[in-house]
Amino acid sequence: MSPEAPADPSRQPVTDPLNPPLPTADAAYWEAAAASFDEEPDHGLRDPAVRAAWAARLRSWLPSAPAAVLDLGCGTGSLSLLAAEQGHRVTGIDRSARMIDRARTKLAGRDAALLVGDAAEPPVGERRFDVVLVRHVLWALPDPAAALRHWAGLLTPGGRLVLVEGRWGEADPIGLPADELTALVEPLAVRTRVESLAHDPALWGKEVADERYVLIAGLPRRHTEVVDVHLVVRRGDEVLLARRAGTGYADGLLNVPSGHAEDGEDVREAVIREAAEEIGLRLAPEDLRVALVMQHCAPPPARPRIGWFFEAEYGAGGEPWNREPDKCAELAWFPLAALPDDMVAYSRAGLDGLRAGHRFLLHWHRPGDAVAHDPSGPGRAVVLDGHGPTG
Repeated sequence: MSPEAPADPSRQPVTDPLNPPLPTADAAYWEAAAASFDEEPDHGLRDPAVRAAWAARLRSWLPSAPAAVLDLGCGTGSLSLLAAEQGHRVTGIDRSARMIDRARTKLAGRDAALLVGDAAEPPVGERRFDVVLVRHVLWALPDPAAALRHWAGLLTPGGRLVLVEGRWGEADPIGLPADELTALVEPLAVRTRVESLAHDPALWGKEVADERYVLIAGLPRRHTEVVDVHLVVRRGDEVLLARRAGTGYADGLLNVPSGHAEDGEDVREAVIREAAEEIGLRLAPEDLRVALVMQHCAPPPARPRIGWFFEAEYGAGGEPWNREPDKCAELAWFPLAALPDDMVAYSRAGLDGLRAGHRFLLHWHRPGDAVAHDPSGPGRAVVLDGHGPTG
């Protein structure tokens, strides 16, 4: 409910009621709004009739409990609380720390995690969800199509998007019409359903005349995998490692600079882009060589991924430096033959395989495995390119 702009623009102060203001991206706005946010009937759900109306709708939109529900732009957690009361495991994300504080108070003792973060790129790491629930957020994001693709990638096979949106105002309306959202979602979904919400005043605590709706999209059950790209920068016998921070996955551990391919990118384009974004290198295609390909899977319930490891020599593209200090605590060089133990397990396995001369690996965690490399634990690396040691 607390996106990059007012959660419900029809409720913001205006000088001309027919021309609502443009959305604000100021985070301070949401911090200040937290104290009074629940005063609106459809925010706080304090009226029993409004609360019952939303509870009934939510029950019809969500799968049978218990399901893993990701509530993006959750505001003070009113919908998160309803989902938790219906037996679901809820993760709520909002950019406002004060909103999240209030949500934590509401959901104290429930099976829920409330985190401060960006709804467009929520800090959930490798976790996957049965439902991504979003209310009055998508319309205000700078790239709704990219956000939808990212959210779809956070779903388990056969999961669903539940998107509550609308279009507010009369003379100069703002928002996202149902037909436009349908067009954005259809390439991702096997089925979509739009349900009008404007005719039900119990949801809003009043009669409304503008467009309000929910779009429910079911995603394919066919197998898909994210494609990772990893950059092994070599300085003689050393490699460059980055310590993860603030990502929600494996924070505090070292890995090689990495990311994933976006729609329309090949893996070489992806690693060049990631190198520029993360460590400031301006690599050319001829600076890269494929070192290793590995299918890997973090501990359950994570989904498998395909990882492409590229090598580049130190000096190619400039001097590496930490361009993302909010996601990376440090960059440091380590001997390839004496790597540290505090590494992400699959990244360590990839480097060990590369040092041993292998080109193709599997690395699948089992239930109970740690995300971190465990030198005394069972080896999970399986060599696919002939005989040789596994990690």
